[in-house]
Amino acid sequence: MVSGAGPLPHVGAAVEVLEAGPPDGPLLLLLHGFPQTPSCWQRLLPALAAAGYRSVAPTQRGYGLSPRPQAVAEYGIETLVKDVLALADRLGAPTFSVVGHDWGGAIAWRLAADHPERLVSCTSLATPHPAALAQAALRSTQALRSLYVPFFRLPVLPERALLAGRGAVFREILVTSGLDQKSAKVYVEAMRQPGALSAALNWYRAASPTGLARTGPSRVPTLFVWGSRDLALGRAAASASGRHVDAPYRFEALEGASHWLPEQHSAAVAEVLVPHLLEHGPH
Repeated sequence: MVSGAGPLPHVGAAVEVLEAGPPDGPLLLLLHGFPQTPSCWQRLLPALAAAGYRSVAPTQRGYGLSPRPQAVAEYGIETLVKDVLALADRLGAPTFSVVGHDWGGAIAWRLAADHPERLVSCTSLATPHPAALAQAALRSTQALRSLYVPFFRLPVLPERALLAGRGAVFREILVTSGLDQKSAKVYVEAMRQPGALSAALNWYRAASPTGLARTGPSRVPTLFVWGSRDLALGRAAASASGRHVDAPYRFEALEGASHWLPEQHSAAVAEVLVPHLLEHGPH
């Protein structure tokens, strides 16, 4: 079900969300990444609902009908974290579990470091701990894998390049990296709306690599799931992420899996995610 979560106090506008599961179940916030929509979680929702969770997947800042500020500074990690906390408050949840993919994973790690009192558990799909990622870029292939990041931070050029041929270039990049054609089409069509791609790229433009690297250790039970065929995020950072967790931790490497874990590998993700949620969830 798609609905609005109502106005968030610090934003002054409603946030569109995708919801599933029992309304009185423990809250699980599902945070998408670039260039996704909340629909990326559709294949996971039945398993999460069967486990008793109220899953809420917001359309994140700059995406869809959610607020789309013009200033790059409005897309910094602290603001993105604030959005999530405000949504949980609006939903009446003093504590919640979080699952994030891609950029959503970076937010999940930051929540687990800075706001452990609000989290029951943390799960990151694909995205290593930001400090592990920064360290891996100094001594592995991660620097090459991450070359798209400085490109995305350039003004104007990435929008023109990605949307060339009515988004054909963008779709091809996504499909080549392991995403299915249908999802790629949905995401690119959303990015072709006026101002949408610029807003999504502003997450990269606002991000200081050193600032993200200062993310502290997770202080809540944490699950990290990574695919061995992720073209953007390599094994060095994935393997080192556990050094940045001061709580129960599980690392699950899905051999042969791509970056697009929620869409393409939902069954394998559910197999490890649901037990993690139930083990560390409300009793």
